[in-house]
Amino acid sequence: MGNQLEKSMGLNGKVLGLFALVTALLLAGTHLATKDKIADSQRRAAQKALLEIIPEERHDNDILTDTLSIPQHYWSTLGLKKGGELHLARNNGEVFALIVPAVAPDGYSGAIEMIVGINMDGKIAGVRILNHNETPGLGDKVELKKSSWVLNFNGKSIGSPPAARWKVKKDKGDFDQFTGATITPRAVVTQVARTLQYFSEDKERILKASHRQEIHNTQTNDDNQVEDNTLGAGS
Repeated sequence: MGNQLEKSMGLNGKVLGLFALVTALLLAGTHLATKDKIADSQRRAAQKALLEIIPEERHDNDILTDTLSIPQHYWSTLGLKKGGELHLARNNGEVFALIVPAVAPDGYSGAIEMIVGINMDGKIAGVRILNHNETPGLGDKVELKKSSWVLNFNGKSIGSPPAARWKVKKDKGDFDQFTGATITPRAVVTQVARTLQYFSEDKERILKASHRQEIHNTQTNDDNQVEDNTLGAGS
């Protein structure tokens, strides 16, 4: 009797152990699948935002993967706590514009994440707000889908308007605020101006680094082509 009970308990333990293992594997598989879907969704969302600023017909490279790291000493200027990457737009290998990630830390309801497209002549190609917690119907007008306000940055530069005019009109600047909401547009205007200032300071390094990167990529592609030709001749 005792032996049968021990055998039964042992069998039940093995069944429960197997069940737990299968459950863990299923959960792990579901987590990985969900993680991949989220990553893919984030990639597509990022690509959509980039292409809104610099459309596909303007460049011949993959601006989502053609990147340069931002030096750490500029992180605070751009409001980045963990750094970020510049996305480069090229035509025939030459960089003609880039997209800079930035965060305005002083929105009405917290940080406002954005990307700022800048042509190499220093003029803004476009600004898009990626994430925020601003008040619906008021501060959320910084989003393009809520209003066209953000398009007012297009074509502006650090000298046009003059640096002292990079403020909302309530602060004697050139940019509109929203009725009932001044803090949000003020924060965005200030951060876009800081981003332009960053670009003017880092432009030379960007051009040199992107040129070296292009030479490296060209050499790598040439080496791969030679290898492919050699393998083809050998077969």
